[in-house]
Amino acid sequence: MEKDFLALEHEITQCRRCPRLVEWRERVACEKVRRYRNEEYWGRPVPAFGMPDGAMVVIGLAPAAHGGNRTGRIFTGDRSGDWLYEALHAFGFANQSSSVGIRDGLQLRDCLVTAVARCAPPENKLLPSEIENCREYLLHELQLAGNKRVVVTLGQVAFRCFLRLWRESVGLPAPAKLKFSHGGEWNLPGDVVLIASYHPSQQNTQTGKLTRPMFHSIFRRAREVINNARS
Repeated sequence: MEKDFLALEHEITQCRRCPRLVEWRERVACEKVRRYRNEEYWGRPVPAFGMPDGAMVVIGLAPAAHGGNRTGRIFTGDRSGDWLYEALHAFGFANQSSSVGIRDGLQLRDCLVTAVARCAPPENKLLPSEIENCREYLLHELQLAGNKRVVVTLGQVAFRCFLRLWRESVGLPAPAKLKFSHGGEWNLPGDVVLIASYHPSQQNTQTGKLTRPMFHSIFRRAREVINNARS
C-alpha cells in the first residue's frame, strides 16, 4: 500500500491537466511576493501529507498560492495551515503545532491531510472542470486509506466532492442527500464517520464565522470517534 501511495503522489506532482492552474501556479512561483522573494517556490501540484494508513483523513480545498504552492506541502506556510496543524497537535494527530516548511520536523500521527485539487487556483476558486480533472487522485487516496474511521471535510466544496466520490471509494452507496453544516456528523456505510467543518480560511477566521473553539471541537470529536472505535 505504501508503495502504491508513493507512486500516486509522484504522479500527482507531475500533473499538467489544467492549463489555467498550471499557468497560475508557475507564474506565482516566478513572480513571488516581497516577503518570500528570496525563497524558491515549489510551483507544482502539492501531494497529500501524512499517513495513508491513518484513522483520519482531512480534505481541504487546494494549496494556497504562497502557502503550499511555495513550500511544497499541503496547508504549510499560510494562515489556514496555522489553524489546522494547531488543532491536529492539540488532539494528538501531529507532533507539533506549527507548519512552516517541509524541513520543520512536522510529523502527522494517524492522519492524512489532502485536498480536492492539488494546484493553487486564482482567487482560491476552482472551475468545475478542474475539480473533475483532480477527482481521480482523491479517489485513489481514499481507496488506499483502508484504515480510515473519520473523514473531516473543510468547507462545502470538499464536503460535496467527498460525497460524490464515496460510492466509488468503498463500493457502497452514500446516504440520502446531506446538507453541509459546521459540526455536522454522519455515519456512512463502511464504518466511517463524516464530520463537516468550515474551512479555516482567513475569510472565515477573521470574520469570526469560524472560531478556534469551533474548529477544535471538530478534531476533539474526531479523536473521540477513533478512540471509541478502538475500545
